[in-house]
Formats: sequence, C-alpha cells, structure tokens
Amino acid sequence: MAPTEEGRLTESTGCVARHFNHVAIAVRDIEATLDFYHATFGVDTGGVVEIADQKVKAALVRVGGSQLEFIQPTDEGGGVARFIESRGEGVHHICFEMEGLPDRLKQLKDAGVRLIDEVPREGLSGEIAFIHPKATGGVLIELVDSATARR
Repeated sequence: MAPTEEGRLTESTGCVARHFNHVAIAVRDIEATLDFYHATFGVDTGGVVEIADQKVKAALVRVGGSQLEFIQPTDEGGGVARFIESRGEGVHHICFEMEGLPDRLKQLKDAGVRLIDEVPREGLSGEIAFIHPKATGGVLIELVDSATARR
C-alpha cells in the first residue's frame, strides 16, 4: 500500500471508524463560548479541564448523539494558539472512534500514513492519537480508542 505524493493512501489500511466521537472547535474564550452554546442551543456545557501537554483548556459538550469539543489555548506558542492566529476560531479537528487503537496506529504507519502520534496518549475523549493533516488532505483527524472513549 503505497502513499501518493501528498501522503494519502491509494489502498485501504484495514482501519474502520466505528463511531464519530466529536468535532473540535478552537476558540479564544471557552467560557464565553460555552455560555453562548448553552443560551442559544440549550446544551449542557459540562466542565472545563486543562490538558497541560496539549496546552489547552477543553470541554466536551453533548449535542444529541454527538459531541462538540471546545479547545482554548493556554500557551501562545502551542499548536491551537498558532491555529487561531493563522486561521481564526473555527473547526480544528474531527475525531473517530477505533477499536484497538494501538494496532490501528501500527496498521496506518505500516501503510505509510503520516502520524503525529505513533502510540496512544491520554486525551479529553479517552486514549487518543492524531493523524497528520498532510496525510488526509488538510484535515486534522483524531482517533480515540472505543474502549476508553468518553461519550
């Protein structure tokens, strides 16, 4: 399974997304954003947590059978801060659930997919890993292990 010039696969990796977990939105002010979504759409906003290694404050918000994740940078040099600086607030990534994430990451790597994380790490939504956007046509994709996924 050889990748194309852009790093996209021309054949299947054998990985199957089992569930759409969330869409993440990068914001400058998470509290104001949560207040807006609660007042405008009546969603429960849950709690905000700091994820030090990702340099963000984050909150998962249930909307029907799906979730939104809001992420606010806590460090001007972090990836989310750079994203907002260059693109403004907006959709940052999408997250799919996978069964057996460590094995799926190995399959992806063996298939030539460029990964940000080669082993899962703890994230807000469970054990996670990211696929590099250069492998996906410009979309940052997060994968979360189904066994640890928070819904």
